[in-house]
Amino acid sequence: MERRDYCTSLLAGGMAGMSVDLILFPLDTIKTRLQSPQGFSKSGGFRGIYAGVPSTAIGSFPNAAAFFVTYETVKCLLHSGSSPYLSPLTHMAAASVGEMVACLIRVPSEVIKQRTQVSMSSTTYQMFASTLRQEGIRGLYRGYKSTVLREIPFSLVQFPLWEFLKDLWSCKQNRPLDSWQSAVCGAFAGGFAAAVTTPLDVVKTRIMLAKAGSSTASGNVLLALSDVWRTHGLTGLFAGIVPRMTAISLGGFIFLGAYDKVRSVLM
Repeated sequence: MERRDYCTSLLAGGMAGMSVDLILFPLDTIKTRLQSPQGFSKSGGFRGIYAGVPSTAIGSFPNAAAFFVTYETVKCLLHSGSSPYLSPLTHMAAASVGEMVACLIRVPSEVIKQRTQVSMSSTTYQMFASTLRQEGIRGLYRGYKSTVLREIPFSLVQFPLWEFLKDLWSCKQNRPLDSWQSAVCGAFAGGFAAAVTTPLDVVKTRIMLAKAGSSTASGNVLLALSDVWRTHGLTGLFAGIVPRMTAISLGGFIFLGAYDKVRSVLM
C-alpha cells in the first residue's frame, strides 16, 4: 500500500470512528447498564448517560485509525493475484487482523469507559487511576480476550456482508456507489452482525465490570457465558440487544459511510 493510501486510511478511519463513537455514546451507556450485573437502575438508569465519554473521545480516533490502516493493508496484500471468488475470505482475514491490532487501543479505553458508565460517582480520571492502583496495567487489559472473541466474529459477518452488498448494489446500477449508499449497506451489515454477536458482548461487559479476584474477572469466556445462561437464561445472553443493534446500525451508517466519503475526498 502506498504512503498516500496509508495516510488516507488513517485519517478517514480515525475521523469516522470518532464521529460515530461520540454521536452514539448515550445508546452505548444504556446498553452497558442493561448488561451490568448490578442491573439497569442500580447502574444509573437514564441518568448521566455521558459518563465515561472522555475515555471514548481519547481512544476512538487511534482505535479506528489502527483498524482501517491494518484492514486496508492486509486486504491489499491478500488481493494480489488472488481469485475474485476468494474476496470474502480476504475481507474476513483483513478484518480479523485489524480487530486484533485495534483492540490493543480499544480495550483500555473500553474498560475505563464502562466502569465509569456504571459508577457515576467517579470521573474518568479517577476510574483510570483507581484501576491502575488496584490492578496495574493488566487491569486495563482485562477483557482483551473476550473483546477480540467478540470483535472477530462481528467483523467476519459485518465486513464481508458490507463488501458484498456494495458490490451487488453497484452491479445493479452499473456504476460505483455514492457514499450514502455505502452507508446504507454498512447499517444493514452492522445491525445483523450486532444481533448475532450480542451474547459475546454481554460476556465482555460482565468480565470488564466484575470485581477484581472474582471468577468472572479471570476472563474465562465460557465460564462467563455459562454463568449468564444459568442465572438469566436466553434473556440474559441477549440483554441490551435493541440499543446494541440500534447503535451499531446507526454506527455502521455513519462509520462506514463517513469512511468512504472522507477516503474518496482525500484520494
